[in-house]
Amino acid sequence: MGKDTPADLPSDLPLVIVEKIKGAMRLVALSREAKQAGLAAGLTLADARARIPDLWVEDIDHRADAALLDAIAADCDRATPAVMIDAPDGLLLDITGSEHLFGGERQLRLGLSQRLRRAGLHVRTVIASAPDTARALARFGRIAIVPLGGEGAAVRSLPIAALGLPEKDRIAISRAGLKTIGALIDRPTQLFSARFGEAMTLKLNRLQGLAPAPLTTRRAIPMLWAERRFAEPIGRTEDIEAALTDLVRETCDQLSARREGGRVFEASFFRTDGAVRYIAVETGRPLRDPAAVLRLFREKLESLADPLDPGFGFDQMRLALPATEAFAVIQSGLDGRAIEDDAVADLADRLSTRFGADRVLRFLPEDTHNPDRAARAVPASFNPRTSAVWPAPEAGQPPLRPTQIFTPPHLIEIRLADVPDGPPRRFFWRKREYEVVRAEGPERIAPEWWREDAASATRDYFRIEDLAGRRFWLFRAGAYGGEKAPAWFLQGVFA
Repeated sequence: MGKDTPADLPSDLPLVIVEKIKGAMRLVALSREAKQAGLAAGLTLADARARIPDLWVEDIDHRADAALLDAIAADCDRATPAVMIDAPDGLLLDITGSEHLFGGERQLRLGLSQRLRRAGLHVRTVIASAPDTARALARFGRIAIVPLGGEGAAVRSLPIAALGLPEKDRIAISRAGLKTIGALIDRPTQLFSARFGEAMTLKLNRLQGLAPAPLTTRRAIPMLWAERRFAEPIGRTEDIEAALTDLVRETCDQLSARREGGRVFEASFFRTDGAVRYIAVETGRPLRDPAAVLRLFREKLESLADPLDPGFGFDQMRLALPATEAFAVIQSGLDGRAIEDDAVADLADRLSTRFGADRVLRFLPEDTHNPDRAARAVPASFNPRTSAVWPAPEAGQPPLRPTQIFTPPHLIEIRLADVPDGPPRRFFWRKREYEVVRAEGPERIAPEWWREDAASATRDYFRIEDLAGRRFWLFRAGAYGGEKAPAWFLQGVFA
């Protein structure tokens, strides 16, 4: 009952959902009782009240409808990981390779339909090899399962509205005396392409299963997965962990057979009441060690602010891998650095899992000569897609760049400098004066012409050392002798 509905209003009144369309409140959805009373979608609310004075009227709530549809889609994940939202009130499921787990297509359709009806939903389900065929038959037809290759015959009796054309095109076709999809199929497609464009011909071909339809799944389709269904729902922590352990070992065996490692492991927990909980862990490198994966899941479960609530129990669990990569076997060198690097990566994975990926960062080099953009901080589990490498100093030479970079650089005051192109001899920074005894430079770095700040001044960089042996990296923005005096900045400090 809606929040604006009086408490004493009988719940058995005909229910209608209304929305303002073209300046009038019109019926967009009706209960079974309202349909039996002679009402139909598209009727104005005034006309509906004239026919049936006592109506239960509610305004449409698109946000709540979308949330409900998403919750239904999450529950349908138990049938297949490839679920697509067909707004505003439909779902498309790709059950290829999943139907045998339920005893065939007929049993899968029957079980899913009964489950949704028990939840109080009115559903119509159709199985067909083409998504547009299934959608049209679910909305306008009576066939439940279309045999392979029978799409064209199955849609012939459907009305023109099954094409999903704009209203003006549907009216134009109806005025020409064409009432069914079969009437369109029997006529040359060139006639319709010339009048309504290629889009209509494409829709007609997709309806017959003659052209593929682009589909976007609600969640990424995993590269591989394993799942368990339980005759009796499980809720004890020991049972859940045992089932998860079996799933992890099975998927790691599959990864070994494929010579791959997982980058993302996502566990799905399906409750008997339809609620679904997803727990995902990411790794900084391909992983297929069951013990390591289970350790990450334990870290994740222990760090959850909202504990995993089994409710009346989980009747299904799935472990999916949305991302995998080729697995390189570790081969340690004489110095043991490979083993050490792997241990560091394992530590980074555990910290990222417990505290969040955005709190454990690492630096990646950027392909640029601009020091302000030479590095960027990314999550430790991020998979870099870059060919840039850190510049290595020449043997026996000091590093070209300091280990500590200031972003933005610090403005400094120059007390004495060699002009026009020489280094400073004395500068003031953080309330302290520094006297320069050694200097190298200048190294001129011009702004990158393709960026928005290309008009900024050219920089002349110097590596300098003061009396105490401290080494700095500073630059002059601009040049002496111009309209505006150059400014000096401290970019970084050498260790």
